[in-house]
Amino acid sequence: MRRKIFLNYTIPEKYRLGAPIRQDSHLSDGKMLRWDGAMQAVYSPVYQGGKPILLGHIPEMGEGDALAALDAAYRAYDLGRGVWPTQKPKDRIRCMEAFVALMKTMRDEVVKRLMWEIGKTLGDSESEFDRTLAYIVDTIREYEEMSRQAAELRLAGGVYAQIRRGPLGVVLCLGPYNYPLNETFCLLIPAILMGNTVVFKPARHGILLLSPLMEAFAEAFPKGVVNILYGSGSTVVPPVMRSGKVDALALIGSSRSANAIRQYHPRPNRLRTVLGLEAKNPAVVMPDADLDLAVSECVLGALSFNGQRCTALKLLFVHESIAKSFTKAFVHRVAALRCGLPWEAGVRLTPLPEPGKPDYLQALVADAEAQGAKVINEGGGAREESFFYPAVLYPVDKGMRIYHEEQFGPVVPIVPFTSISEPVARICESHYGQQVSLFSQNIDELAPLIDGLVNQVCRVNINSQCQRGPDVYPFTGRKDSAVGTLSVHDALRSFSIRTMVACKAFEANRKLLKALLNSGKSNFVNAGVTPCNQRLFQGSSGDLD
Repeated sequence: MRRKIFLNYTIPEKYRLGAPIRQDSHLSDGKMLRWDGAMQAVYSPVYQGGKPILLGHIPEMGEGDALAALDAAYRAYDLGRGVWPTQKPKDRIRCMEAFVALMKTMRDEVVKRLMWEIGKTLGDSESEFDRTLAYIVDTIREYEEMSRQAAELRLAGGVYAQIRRGPLGVVLCLGPYNYPLNETFCLLIPAILMGNTVVFKPARHGILLLSPLMEAFAEAFPKGVVNILYGSGSTVVPPVMRSGKVDALALIGSSRSANAIRQYHPRPNRLRTVLGLEAKNPAVVMPDADLDLAVSECVLGALSFNGQRCTALKLLFVHESIAKSFTKAFVHRVAALRCGLPWEAGVRLTPLPEPGKPDYLQALVADAEAQGAKVINEGGGAREESFFYPAVLYPVDKGMRIYHEEQFGPVVPIVPFTSISEPVARICESHYGQQVSLFSQNIDELAPLIDGLVNQVCRVNINSQCQRGPDVYPFTGRKDSAVGTLSVHDALRSFSIRTMVACKAFEANRKLLKALLNSGKSNFVNAGVTPCNQRLFQGSSGDLD
């Protein structure tokens, strides 16, 4: 029988939070400002005595506070003339490395807050922190290489040019609750490093983990580079966008939210967007698939962090010839997953942070059952406060809500199919186009599938679950799943634009350019001494491309 996870549990001393956290300051214009206004309560998905545990309070900021933070970022950017956007790359790197050093000292506290705020297991919380640090270091190295390559002056068509990537301006950054550190920083860090200034609003869950990091931002970066907003998004985001001072919107969330936010901007054609949105990633299990491997990867893909990942497998197509064997093995694997509290060893299934999520999942299950599907795993769909035991639904068809809606939780729909044209048609008709997982050993079947599906989704996974990493690989989507590409290299490009200084290659300009380079007075025209540039100084008339 499944255990009651909120009954008679103990909290190890190492993971106790103590008194509720009162976050009564916020970062704006380089200073930690005291907050004396209204506060918003933050609760854990962990219950005690039938109620969610109070974790602390955060500022309930309003329109005036939001505009003050925006103005700080706007002044720091100063229409591209501020200290940060005009700094040399090596100086920005020095600031980012200082932030990394400070962040490393806060690991234990951030990991503990991840567990308590969003119910992420200890191992996954530690992995999120460590992966985020590695991402920042890799981004710094990539930025160094990008800057080194940009050091070469060019001569083409009788025109000298220094070409670099420049910042976009003021960035409004809105991160997700499921990876409130990693995915948020995958937006925030490249935006900052490229010379933009940022107004950052944390997700509604996973918000207290930012508190230890605010002073690190304040200490590592010039004033106004990073500014943090608290409060309701519907209150603080619209006035920031209506101001017209935001040059780029970076958001990981829903397309509905992204569309609504963009509409507030008075000059939408000037607004650059970098968006990670919904996905309904399918798996397609062919008759010749390695069954044990397919089941293992599909359980992992569907239920890691309770299925609360945009890359999760949210629809499993299984050929009818192996459906019985697959579902039996799948249910057996799900039953072996341990449910419990985040700090408990071996736990895989934990409470859900969104208060309304269990009700929503129950509604999806009820709709599927009303139309002929069954919950085929024992205890599937059972609920205890904020905990929802995974429900495996079979057989699912296109008339059910779960076939179309992104559940973002532990409900696993399995769809039997007879012809490969059925799952392919679903993928082509879908509003989403992030990834797909194909399970087969037959290259004659795989080859044409791959060639067609790479033009429907942005990553085809062979005999493995859908996933984001490694972070050096591009992460994006087609259709309503993304705008822009996030990876170590691509994110730097997403938050910048190519810009150049050019002059015709007659002798007076050559001498002027040489003097400008030797003076070191410009941070942009500052190519350094490279073989190509030395030839330029010597009067070479050949192309430097």
